[in-house]
Amino acid sequence: MKKLFLLSAAALMISTGAFAQSTVVTTTGTGHATVQIEPQYRTRIRTYVTEHHLRPVTTKEKIIIGAQVPSDVELEAVPTDWGPSLTQYRYVYSGDHVMLVDPGTRMVVQEVD
Repeated sequence: MKKLFLLSAAALMISTGAFAQSTVVTTTGTGHATVQIEPQYRTRIRTYVTEHHLRPVTTKEKIIIGAQVPSDVELEAVPTDWGPSLTQYRYVYSGDHVMLVDPGTRMVVQEVD
């Protein structure tokens, strides 16, 4: 019985590791929903930033996950090719990172570097 339990635990750990390589899951720790960005969409986001020469916003406070984006910072619509699960968010480009923002609360829910 003990061997079966150990084999099951090992199999679970191996399958979890394989899953983690295909999807990035981030929780903000502030009660917001989990934001999942698959690797191909992360690549599309990085390509978008490079091709569109996004200018980073400048703020007094550093924009980080869980922080509220100041009201004077314009939130941009997320392009549809960034993935269907992300179109509900807006983004700002700050400090060489795309920050996904919940438009209702203006809270940063994910950082894409």
